[in-house]
Amino acid sequence: MSVRFVIAVAEAALVEGVELAAQPDPASAYTLTAGRFWSLVAALLGLAGVVIGGLALARSAGRIGTGTGRRGAIVALAAGLAGAVGGGLVVAAADGGPGTGYGIVGGFVALAVGLIAMALGGLALARSRRTG
Repeated sequence: MSVRFVIAVAEAALVEGVELAAQPDPASAYTLTAGRFWSLVAALLGLAGVVIGGLALARSAGRIGTGTGRRGAIVALAAGLAGAVGGGLVVAAADGGPGTGYGIVGGFVALAVGLIAMALGGLALARSRRTG
C-alpha cells in the first residue's frame, strides 16, 4: 500500500464524515432543540411586551390607574423589539422548514408578536405624549 493511497482514503473518510455530521436528523416533536428554545424565549419576550403594551395603552387612555403609561410603553417597545429581533435571528439561522427542529415556526410567531408589542407600545407612547 502506498502512502498516497492511505492519504486519499483518509481524506475521503474525513470528508464523508463531515458531510454526514452536517446533515441533521429531523428532531422529534418533543425535543427542545436550541432553535426551538431561542424562538420560545423570543416569543415570550414579545408576549410580555404585548401584555405590558396593552396595559400601558389602557393607562394612557386614563381607564386604569392614575399614571400615564409612559414607562410601560417604553418597556413594551423594548420587549417587542427584543422579541422581534430574536425571532428574526432564529428565522434567518434556520436551515430547514417546520418540523426539523430549527424553531422556524416559533421564530415567525415571535417576529409577529414582537411587532404587535411594538405597535401597542408606540400607540401608548403617542397617546401618553398627547395627554400628558
